[in-house]
Amino acid sequence: MVKDLFERIQNNKGPLGKWASQAEGYFVFPKLEGELGPRMQFQGKNILNWSLNDYLGLANHPEVRKADTEAAIAYGAAYPMGARMMSGHTNFHEQLEKELAAFVMKESAYLLNFGYQGMVSIIDALVTKNDIIVYDVDSHACIIDGVRLHMGKRFTYKHNDLESMEKNLQRATKMATETGGGILFITEGVFGMRGQQGKLKEIVAMKEKYNFRLLVDDAHGFGTLGKTGAGAGEEQGCQDGIDVYFSTFAKSMANIGAFVAADKDIIDYLKYNLRSQMFAKALPMIQTIGSLKRLELLRNSSEIKDKLWVNVNALQNGLKEKGFNIGDTNTCITPVYLEGSIPEAMIMVNDLRENYGIFLSIVVYPVIPKGIILLRMIPTASHTIEDINETLTAFEAIREKLVNGTYAKIAEASVQNVE
Repeated sequence: MVKDLFERIQNNKGPLGKWASQAEGYFVFPKLEGELGPRMQFQGKNILNWSLNDYLGLANHPEVRKADTEAAIAYGAAYPMGARMMSGHTNFHEQLEKELAAFVMKESAYLLNFGYQGMVSIIDALVTKNDIIVYDVDSHACIIDGVRLHMGKRFTYKHNDLESMEKNLQRATKMATETGGGILFITEGVFGMRGQQGKLKEIVAMKEKYNFRLLVDDAHGFGTLGKTGAGAGEEQGCQDGIDVYFSTFAKSMANIGAFVAADKDIIDYLKYNLRSQMFAKALPMIQTIGSLKRLELLRNSSEIKDKLWVNVNALQNGLKEKGFNIGDTNTCITPVYLEGSIPEAMIMVNDLRENYGIFLSIVVYPVIPKGIILLRMIPTASHTIEDINETLTAFEAIREKLVNGTYAKIAEASVQNVE
């Protein structure tokens, strides 16, 4: 008997969906209102927001808002119509690609409509069934989904572990010798959950021993790391060793879109083989022209990135001085690790939002080990020292409640009331 396709879906909502009735609207799919920035509203209350990836505070920069508005008035939301290859190609798209390539010190670049979609398609286009992929076990979902499309062999290495990298490169080399293919090594410039930089310099050095090409997803590094903001490769002095550089506009550029940069022959190949772009409408003019203005500010307003790092250092140093564990982050991403159960974590976040006016992201098992609560904060150039001090005070208060069992008692009482 053939089952109804939807029977499984109706009976099993998935690892996240099963919590929808309790979490939706508050812990997931929350509605933040007001001007984008550190101070917004959540469920009618003013909150201090640490959950926006607007690192450089460009979302509400007056020059950016002006450029976006003028582009919208001149072209509307539809222009250009059609895929780039057919009828959606413009001088503005070409100009942005040239400027992005120069900014990240690559020969050529190509625009993508979305970061997630773009990375999936890049991986699909770069490899055949004879090629081998080696990638970090903690890679972002877009990398994992891209690898899933691969019909050949792939190996994961332990997160940022050089010994594991080399072991898997050896396995890949042996396999590629048998298949007659090549090796694509994938990592991230910055790992978005814990804030560590990928070990790009060490990986590039491995090219002297192993024959592979390196693809780097630098979504969180672009605009925040390196002397000019060109990302983790510039920060580590190995940008030349990155064969294919990728970043999104959704973080430092405060926009929609993404790009990939590499040698001209590689970009020329991708232009004619990236299915996500060949069969999709071109990036609208509002995003394209708006990104040109944002990139101009990245190039010419270094004080914005300097302000970001003043806030990053103040927040991270303040947390460490007060005895909080922020792991080994060496980027803007600021994780705070606490010990507690999932029910305690839920009560804690509720307390932060309702009684301290602090809004941030929370991560629990199975994303991280059982018994650990990760509070993830994104400091931006728009935050102030007052915002940071207010948050540090709140963190001391919630830690005390976690340690003395206040949250555990509330969680236990909540369970008993439900029963």
